[in-house]
Amino acid sequence: MSVRFLLLFSALAFVTGPMRVAGQTKAGANKSWTVPRAPDGHPDLQGNWLSKSATPLERPKQLEGRQFLTDDEVAELKKRAERIFKDGHSDFGGGGDNVFLAALANVEQFKNPNATGDSTNMVEREFDNRTSLIIDPPDGRIPAYTALGQQRRAEFLAALVARNAPASREGLTPDQRCITFGVPRVGSNYSAGNVGYYQIFQTPDHVVFFMEAIHEARVIPLDGRPHLPSSIRTWNGDSRGRWEAKTLVVDTTNFSAKTNFLGAADDLHLVERFTRVAPDEIQYEITVDAPSTWARPWTAMVRLKRTEDMIYEFACHEGNAPIMETMLTGTRASKSVAGKNAKDK
Repeated sequence: MSVRFLLLFSALAFVTGPMRVAGQTKAGANKSWTVPRAPDGHPDLQGNWLSKSATPLERPKQLEGRQFLTDDEVAELKKRAERIFKDGHSDFGGGGDNVFLAALANVEQFKNPNATGDSTNMVEREFDNRTSLIIDPPDGRIPAYTALGQQRRAEFLAALVARNAPASREGLTPDQRCITFGVPRVGSNYSAGNVGYYQIFQTPDHVVFFMEAIHEARVIPLDGRPHLPSSIRTWNGDSRGRWEAKTLVVDTTNFSAKTNFLGAADDLHLVERFTRVAPDEIQYEITVDAPSTWARPWTAMVRLKRTEDMIYEFACHEGNAPIMETMLTGTRASKSVAGKNAKDK
């Protein structure tokens, strides 16, 4: 297992080294730059890319009505984050949302009850002027959940902190079983909220997104073939890609009922748009629609930054016995104690 992922299951975050926080301006295309082209004439997206934004998925209540911060406010948040998380002063905080929210609140010290290390193990985070990754709805918030969505969301959150109390391996989530971390990876789903490494390969008829986390690859055809029949369901859905001018559009349907993206059920319809806007940046736009989960579709935009970092093996694999045995043993022990206490009463 890569050192970068040593604390993944215990802290729900990735380990790369001491935290550094960089200020960034508003995201936007570089007008004087021309996108490089692959041999087939389409934009060249190939290379290693990294999501490490400190911008929270949803806009905090304190910033209601504000899409952007001023440059001075970004500089102040950066200064606060460096103070809060300097030299292991705070707990290993996990997702980017925690870094942003701690800086916004200007706390003296950040404490995460699920942390197993201090902030010397935190990854680099970049602040920019945006107040949320969500760009639609305009309020920067996830739309209202349906009753089914609320139930599935609660189950997802319980599993995220390993409190779903599975009775057997079938009760574990796909990520706990090392099957998949799912798509899209945003918002406490091992992506924008955390650090995500993407390696992109492309040919005239396929594009491949290779993920360092859980070491899985999405192989997406670009040849115009139709989606699979609706009766065929897969962990990460059935993806089909196409080019729209300078943007790669990936349309994904046919998700498994066992997949759970922020509470979404198997009617999830995902549209991803990848646009290279600078030598070192791809704008990754994600639109999710799941009528049984949310009142309306919503869209988030993640900035993938070019990196020279290598993609290392993350050897999480299905049937990873030590991890599953530990979780199941803990659940059984808790039930045994609860049963004994009830009997004693």
